[in-house]
This record gives sequence, C-alpha cells and structure tokens, in this order.
Amino acid sequence: MKFVDLPGGAGKMPIVGYGTWQAVDSELEAALEEALTIGYRHIDTAYVYENEHVVGKVLKKWLDAGKVKRDELFVVTKLPEVGNRPDGVEKYIKRSLEKLQLDYIDLYLVHVPFSYIERGDEIHPRKEDGSMLIDPTTDHVAVWKAMEAQVAAGRTKAIGLSNFNERQIERVVANATIKPVNLQVEVHAYFQQKELEKLCKKHGITMVAYSPLGSKSMQSILAQIGIQKELPDLFDNQVVLGIAEKLGKTPAQVLLRHTTQRGIAVIPKSVNPQRMKENFEILNFELTEEDVKALDGLDQGPAARVLDFSFFKGITEHPEFPF
Repeated sequence: MKFVDLPGGAGKMPIVGYGTWQAVDSELEAALEEALTIGYRHIDTAYVYENEHVVGKVLKKWLDAGKVKRDELFVVTKLPEVGNRPDGVEKYIKRSLEKLQLDYIDLYLVHVPFSYIERGDEIHPRKEDGSMLIDPTTDHVAVWKAMEAQVAAGRTKAIGLSNFNERQIERVVANATIKPVNLQVEVHAYFQQKELEKLCKKHGITMVAYSPLGSKSMQSILAQIGIQKELPDLFDNQVVLGIAEKLGKTPAQVLLRHTTQRGIAVIPKSVNPQRMKENFEILNFELTEEDVKALDGLDQGPAARVLDFSFFKGITEHPEFPF
C-alpha cells in the first residue's frame, strides 16, 4: 500500500480506501469483512450514512480477534449538518466514537459547509413543504475552533473539511491554529478539480476523492425523488477503454490510478467482491505520460459534478451553499 502523509505528523493515510456511502446493515457487514480480508485499511464513513454501528461491529470483531491492530486502521467519519455549530462538534464526535466502538478517530471531517437546525434525532430535518430546515447562521471559524478542541482532547488525530469551496477553505485556513490536513471532495476523470488541487497544495492540504468512478448509480437514486439527471458512464468512454485494453486492466482500475498518480487518495464503494479486489489492486502499474494526458483531456469541469446536493430541497438558499 502507498500512503499519503498528513501534514504536521497527523498520520499516514492509505491512498486506497473503502467507501461506505449507501451501504447499510447486512450488505455492508459482509462487504466490509471482505474489504478487510482483501487488505483495505482506510475505511470511510459518516454520521449521516447511518452505518457507523455496522462499521464499528466489524472493526471490533477484527480488533478483538487480533486480525488487525488499531494503528493499522485509518478510520474517517464526519460531522453531520445538524451538528455543524460549535456546541454540536463534541456531541456528535462522541456519538460517532460510541457507534464505531473506538477510542479515537483517525480523521474527522466537517461533512458540508452548510447546516440544519437540530430537531430531535432527525438527520435531515425538513419543513412541512419538504424543504430543508436550514440554519443560516453557520460560522465556519467557530466550528473549526471546536474541531481543534477534539484533537486536543484526543478524540481524533486529525481534522479536515469536505465539500467546501475555495473561499470557504481560505477562511478556515486563515483563522486556524490547527490547519485542515485533508479535503474530501468529488473527483473523477470528468471532474478533476485542478483549481481546488492547486489551492490544497498551496496550503499543504491532502485530498481524498469520493465518487472517483463517477457514481452512475446516483441517476436512479435521484430519479426516485423526482430529479431527472443524465449522468455519464465513465466505463463507456473510448479513451478509458483504450487504455484499459492496452494495459490489461479494467476501466475502473485505469480511472482510479489516474487519480492516485496525482497523489489524491480514492475511496471507491462497491459490495461486489471481485470489483472490490480490482479497485484495491491499482498500485502495481503506472500510467504513461501519454495516458495521463489523454485522461486529463476528459475533464469537463463543474458541469460534470454528480453530487450537487440538489436532492436537498431549498439547500441552495443557505448562505454557505458551496456550489
């Protein structure tokens, strides 16, 4: 495994991780068992995925059996929108630690730059018309100070951001005592985030790519809530197919390798054992300069963004909506 060094001695993050979004209960339990058996040690989850308890169950089983040591794991989870205020940070990281059955998180991220008004235990509180119950008073600097306190308390080794735009990142960095060590955002061949990558390099922030294969499956999920959006299938792209055939690799392996050769970690999600194994085995080959140039040429910019949070009705009205 290749690792990404987090700044400030905050640890080493395996460059290939296992994503768990949209995976729950018995399906995730079996898949995570398989992922750990394959060799995945970087596990990505979030409070809003509602699967931390499953991740915790599997990890405890492996730790108790001595099949893996805690310092060999790199566990990532995230502060939910309803906790995106100074007094919510400690409350929700403690909840995540309890569900994960861990003493500390390796990397704790602010999941999104916007927030909801907390209402009971609802994860996505909505008004009667179905729109989100947004909290327009989000204060990133105040939230970040509370995130820093979690490092001091030993609840997490490192802290970072997710889905923040350039302006929002700059604001946090300018007011941070402990700077963000990582930014998790959507990155794939059609949406390569080169400008955001430059900003991260400027500030020494590492990156993790979610939806690194484009998340074609999001199309059906959006359709279920009445959003008709045609999403491209990267596996059908002739450039990708040509390189895959030449190298004797799968399209997914080519796409993931393209991102990791930039030094960006990837967290592909699959519950298919064969695909999980293929997604993990991407460090035993390298793309040529010609291959990289051809794949770089597929970038379509923000127009190719898959996850724009449009399924959260009214979210664009939040003053910190990032896109």
